[in-house]
Amino acid sequence: MSADLPETMTAIAIREPGGPEVLVAEERRVPHAFEEEILVKVAAAAINRPDVLQRQGLYPPPKGAPDIPGLEIAGTIAAVGRNVTRWSPGDAVTALVAGGGYGEYCTVDQSNALPVPAGLTMVEAAALPETVFTVWHNVFERGRLQAGEKFLVHGGTSGIGTTAIQLAKAFGAEVFTTAGSAEKCAAAKELGADHAIDYNVQDFVEVVRGATEGAGVDVILDMVGGDYIERNYKVAAEEGRIVQIAFLNGPIAEVDFRRLMLKRLTHTGSTLRARPIAVKAGIARALENKVWPLIEAGRMRPVIDSTFPLERAAEAHARMETSAHIGKIVLETGT
Repeated sequence: MSADLPETMTAIAIREPGGPEVLVAEERRVPHAFEEEILVKVAAAAINRPDVLQRQGLYPPPKGAPDIPGLEIAGTIAAVGRNVTRWSPGDAVTALVAGGGYGEYCTVDQSNALPVPAGLTMVEAAALPETVFTVWHNVFERGRLQAGEKFLVHGGTSGIGTTAIQLAKAFGAEVFTTAGSAEKCAAAKELGADHAIDYNVQDFVEVVRGATEGAGVDVILDMVGGDYIERNYKVAAEEGRIVQIAFLNGPIAEVDFRRLMLKRLTHTGSTLRARPIAVKAGIARALENKVWPLIEAGRMRPVIDSTFPLERAAEAHARMETSAHIGKIVLETGT
């Protein structure tokens, strides 16, 4: 440990599986940057649905990852491992991590970090990695979205949704989205959505079919699952691609699979947290080449709903569980 670094830090631990109140501030040892790792002095860490699942005891961290929650961070590099070549202490970075983000210091493999885009605050930078990694891999790599195609993302005002709308629009797609209120639909349209559907008062199947003259959409990004799976099959175009990234309404559904055959659909999905470092490194390089220029040109920007001090992580989780937020909820360390 460098003489300039403290031996301990404040981090948020999960006392036991449960509600937001089980998140408590603890004193932990500052982690050490080994070999190809960098140690980041965290300025901000964003909250994601997987953090909530981990807190509830439903999504344990992968082998070797810290038990501290938090999948995306931004800050300055405090120390580097002996085999690190790209980064130096003092560099401003944002990174996708397998855990440990809710702490004042966090380690990550150098290949899974990216420079903070010019013009972004640390709070905005912390809101990038989990969403852009997820959207790029699932929409553009697995879903193969192309310019001129029609794209539907459910939950358009979530962190994933706001990112997917902006990226799909930037790459030339016609964008459809669902959201839970008129206010959220208006926010989605401000981000570039061509069609925003209030799922509490409209049937997205009917709206999409009407807007596409029955042709449907080419790519669907779904985090809802449940009965949305059958409905996604109904609105998918021929040769459509449906990419599953979560199951907020449950992973079990009754589906008429004849549509899969008749429309020649592809239904795929992925998780990101447990994927190998090298896979995430490949996504990071694609983002730096394809997405970072858009951000620095002002064509895309993270949407921030609210910020909380690190010690108030429980309040931040409670905010997420209301589903009233638009964009990302971010913790700030104050360092």
